[in-house]
Amino acid sequence: MGDQEHGQPPHGAEPTRRTRRFPALRRGNAASPRRGRSTGLRRIGTALAVLVVTLAGVLLGTLAGGQVHTDIGPFRAKLSISPTTVGGTTIKIPPLGALLLNSHDGPTQLTVELGALDQSRVEALLDDPASLNRATQSAVDEVHDGVLRLGLRTLGATVLATVLLALLVFRDTRRAAWAGGLALLIAAGSLGTAASTLRPQAIEEPTYEGLLVNAPAIVGDVRKIANDYTRYAEQLQRLIGNVTQLYTTVSALPVYEQDPGTTRVLHISDMHLNPAAWQLIRTVVEQFGIDVVIDTGDITDWGSEPEASYVGSISLLRKPYVYIRGNHDSGRTAAAVARQPNAIVLDNATTTVAGLTIAGIGDPRFTPDKSTSPAAGSPVPPTADELVTTGQTLAATIRSSPKPVNLALVHDPVIAGPLSGTTPLVLAGHTHRRQIEQLPEVPGQQPTTLMVQGSTGGAGLRGLEGEEPTPLTMTVLYFDQDKQLQAYDTITVGGTGQAQVNLERTVITPPTTPTTPTPPTPTPTR
Repeated sequence: MGDQEHGQPPHGAEPTRRTRRFPALRRGNAASPRRGRSTGLRRIGTALAVLVVTLAGVLLGTLAGGQVHTDIGPFRAKLSISPTTVGGTTIKIPPLGALLLNSHDGPTQLTVELGALDQSRVEALLDDPASLNRATQSAVDEVHDGVLRLGLRTLGATVLATVLLALLVFRDTRRAAWAGGLALLIAAGSLGTAASTLRPQAIEEPTYEGLLVNAPAIVGDVRKIANDYTRYAEQLQRLIGNVTQLYTTVSALPVYEQDPGTTRVLHISDMHLNPAAWQLIRTVVEQFGIDVVIDTGDITDWGSEPEASYVGSISLLRKPYVYIRGNHDSGRTAAAVARQPNAIVLDNATTTVAGLTIAGIGDPRFTPDKSTSPAAGSPVPPTADELVTTGQTLAATIRSSPKPVNLALVHDPVIAGPLSGTTPLVLAGHTHRRQIEQLPEVPGQQPTTLMVQGSTGGAGLRGLEGEEPTPLTMTVLYFDQDKQLQAYDTITVGGTGQAQVNLERTVITPPTTPTTPTPPTPTPTR
């Protein structure tokens, strides 16, 4: 009792005081692991956030900066890197397609897109034939330098994009630095993996896409080409010479002085995907003041989807472009032409352009496998019957036209037979040989002239199959105010490997008497 009165705890109170201390101690031990786990989770979350931001920065940097432009021989090429899971290299050759090479592993894909020829470099090669071999040898070094610059540019772009993105997200320089270092590690590791797994022999076993699916049959064995390199180099030199002539010689062609009101029509046909044809066409359109371009078909070779990009040059002409489908053109081809803002596709229909009423019908066949090659001679039944029926269909359309038809368009000349007497002029193609003839007259009907165009594309690749290359041809037609043909210029550019350009003018002299026509008088001009 005395102890209690003086404030001293009883003998049993000491354990109670110790018991109050122990719970506090136990609470402190329990809170420490929770704080540790919370700190660990925050660090893991921060690390994951840095990783996500880094991957996003690497992707953005690669897409935005992973590309360079470089010269490869006479070509201007674009090299680019893109993320992938299988690696490899894609070589794009518009509009022909692409080559796919199993060149390396890793998460990066290299794309090489060949652009247009550099005219100044082509001319330099022509001035010094020995430079062709040097250009071919230096092409490997140019590709190597381009890939090296591409890799360095990609590294810089990915690190920069990642650091900027990290600063924007975290607003912390230390985390941004970590993200930038991680981006450098990821990009360098990806490019290093591609370099360490490089397989140079992959060039010998490419996979073809687009029109290049037919390349093995056209080009031949790669090893044979390597063994015959000198001969192929000579062919390349002649090809480059021909392309250069299209830029220089054609511009010097004489211009025909027409009367006011003259309508100038350019007749082309059978381009067969020759890229050089477009430059020649554009030059003639500008030089001769063409009002209307008429294409009598076979603008493509196989009518496939990749070929559709070839017709995009139609819009660059900025002139009405009247087209009918050839036997090498598919429905997709006709649709691609129709999408061009200046194009008119005729299929058993008429149109009036620049005062000319034009009727046209597409070829009823689609034979890209060359099953009806012109070299095989006249078509046999039932093909001949099908073509004649097509001509009869167009003849009925012309007779029912509310306006007199000034000219008709067909692809195969066989279709033109039933058109005799319905129109004064029929334009055709298909045979790759220029030809002009009078169709058998129908009593009591007007005479009809058939003008068959050669190949404006030099018959494409098949133009190299013979001993002499097929020339590139086109014709400028001059119609007077009454839409009667008064004159025409035939333009011929030597086939692939040749550079000669000829222009021959024919003036159609009116008959001296109503019953005695005077034949046309050609005036050749170099």
